[in-house]
Amino acid sequence: MSHGIFSKIANAVGGKRGRWITLAVWILIVVALQVFLPKSADYKDDAASDLAASEPSVVAQKVMDEQFPTGEGTPALITWFRSTGLTNVDLAQIQEFSKELQQNPVDHQKTVVPYDKMPLPVLKQQVSKDGTTFIQTVLMDSEATSDELKTSFEELEKTANGIFEDKPFDQKVSSKDTLTARTTGPAGISVDATELFSDADVSLLIGTVLLVLIFLLVIYRSPILAFIPLIAVGFAYLAVTPIIALLGKEGIITYGSQGLSIMTVLLFGAGTDYCLFLIARFRSQLHHDENRYTAFKKAFSNTAGAIALSGFTVMAALLILLVAKYGSIHNFAVPFSLSILIMMISSLTLVPALLGIFGRISFWPFVPRTEEMAKAHAAKKGKTVKPHRENRFWHRVGEMSAQHPIKTFVITILILGGCAIFATQVKYTYDTLSTFPKDMPSREGFTLISDHFGAGQLAPVDLIVKTDGEKTDLRTNLQKEDGVANVSIGIPSAKNPDYVMYTIELADNPYSNEAMDVIPDIRGTAETTLADAGISKNNVWIAGQTATQYDSRAVTKQDEALIIPLVIGLIALLLLVYLRSVTAMVYLVATVLLSFFSALGLGWLIIHYVMGVEAIAGLIPIYAFVFIVALGEDYNIFMISSIWKKSRELPLREAITEGVGQTGGVITSAGIILAGTFAVLTTLPIQLLVQFGLITAIGVLLDTFIVRPFLVPAITMLLGKWAFWPARSPRNDHLRR
Repeated sequence: MSHGIFSKIANAVGGKRGRWITLAVWILIVVALQVFLPKSADYKDDAASDLAASEPSVVAQKVMDEQFPTGEGTPALITWFRSTGLTNVDLAQIQEFSKELQQNPVDHQKTVVPYDKMPLPVLKQQVSKDGTTFIQTVLMDSEATSDELKTSFEELEKTANGIFEDKPFDQKVSSKDTLTARTTGPAGISVDATELFSDADVSLLIGTVLLVLIFLLVIYRSPILAFIPLIAVGFAYLAVTPIIALLGKEGIITYGSQGLSIMTVLLFGAGTDYCLFLIARFRSQLHHDENRYTAFKKAFSNTAGAIALSGFTVMAALLILLVAKYGSIHNFAVPFSLSILIMMISSLTLVPALLGIFGRISFWPFVPRTEEMAKAHAAKKGKTVKPHRENRFWHRVGEMSAQHPIKTFVITILILGGCAIFATQVKYTYDTLSTFPKDMPSREGFTLISDHFGAGQLAPVDLIVKTDGEKTDLRTNLQKEDGVANVSIGIPSAKNPDYVMYTIELADNPYSNEAMDVIPDIRGTAETTLADAGISKNNVWIAGQTATQYDSRAVTKQDEALIIPLVIGLIALLLLVYLRSVTAMVYLVATVLLSFFSALGLGWLIIHYVMGVEAIAGLIPIYAFVFIVALGEDYNIFMISSIWKKSRELPLREAITEGVGQTGGVITSAGIILAGTFAVLTTLPIQLLVQFGLITAIGVLLDTFIVRPFLVPAITMLLGKWAFWPARSPRNDHLRR
């Protein structure tokens, strides 16, 4: 029945009339979406909060804004540095610069410390002990976007160039006896983060398109065919981006540059895969059917179900991200799943239309023909016909896995298990700065502060307590805590003196795990001190960047604990419905989980020991898990469905040989392209995307070259008739080893 339905669909989208109608409909839809809907770049929000309003650090920031409004704003720390020591002239010019900013503030500037009103000896006391570095604080509007802050910083540098002859913002930090300046702090880091992603969008798109095009040309050696998947992906991209923009404009979803970058890779990688499965089957069928429409109907009927299931599997897995509480993860759900849905529709409608239009010419100059057509073509040219020979490499691989299942199983488990062991050694970081290139201004500025003052000054912790008028020993107790470098005198709120704020400088980098681990100690000390004074423990709030990252770490770990089981359960359910085998469902899910942990372990070896990175971004596991497991299961679905169909007519050993042989070439091509598109992320200057791209690419390659051709067939052969349990095997009498 399903084949009849698929045959009708194939005729509707790829038949003599349907192909032109389908192409026309796609063109009209894309043109209308591009003309009448907004652009995705206009509504991306890179400053969207990742934490809910109920998280402790967010609540604390609200209390701080209410009770200490003078501190409202995002700090930009201008770090002045001269390797041989700041001179009196340098300090005088810094004072002049401060005066200019007060008289003619740049856009979105709130306040600036009036250093011009300080005597020079007082100003010198704020220089680092070695006399080389000075930090100038400028508070920027906390509501300003990163793009707006970038413009403000450009104005700020222009103002500085009018005062300092050597243009300190243009000088290299490594320069000897030259005054240099760098803008860091939360505002500077925000601007640099946005800059990295904005520069990545265009280069990523161009790099991905070129990579896919080169791979397709090498694999199929046909200029026409190489462009068919790209056209299909391009149409899907042009359709999905304005829809996402509309959803963003209406406030239904939130998305940023990072999400758009990964979505581009996902579209080209997964989208090309879906196209290849249909194209490969169509080419194979053209060697047996003279009528191209008949060949296409058969090819479509044999692949459409698997393509649809794979698309829905990935889409559903990505939709599960909606349950995430962490903003960046939650915001991926709709754009990613929507792009997969539209790409799946494109691969099942637009690709058939294009194949129907070009027919056999799609594969020029290596046109597939039936034996009779090949003879006639050769005779016409006065040449001897060369019989079509199907590549038997993957048949031999499948045969080896089926004939030696125990040996194959043991070897593959040792390889994957050996890599997976290193996953237990992975160290994670939530340090935003560690993901930046070392020459980014905000990172260079932070390094200067860390080397000459102490890392804690970059982003101090703000502790607010409500004392109810009682006296406490809070400052003394806090200074005794490990990881605390300095605690300011408590400052009462002008609105309500019961609220007192302490500024805490940490001993470690405020973005590091070590600094985050101090947050619960600070809270515990504050609560105990208040309790000893008869004050409620609920009167404690901790704000600041470190507190925010502490909450981020806690929330993402909660999301991992929720999302990972849900994704596994969903994929297991879809496999169970499709294959009707509990056994197959269990070992197919187990194999992709093994490939994920193997990819994480092998990725850690490369990132840590080869690239010299101390820790990977804390968001990597959940990012990589969803993509490796969902996309990896695609390949299992395509291969195992082929084995299942073959087992209706052949003994299991032969069914495995034919199933692996039939799908091996196209899955390998698809895997290489998918891994290649994710690998493009490693060319970007953003460590988060570099690490994500590398680990995901490794996972896809492990699945393509080890799990799918060797491990899964070997397990299927070892289980024999039990691979189909509880359903009866298609040919129980043939299930012999």
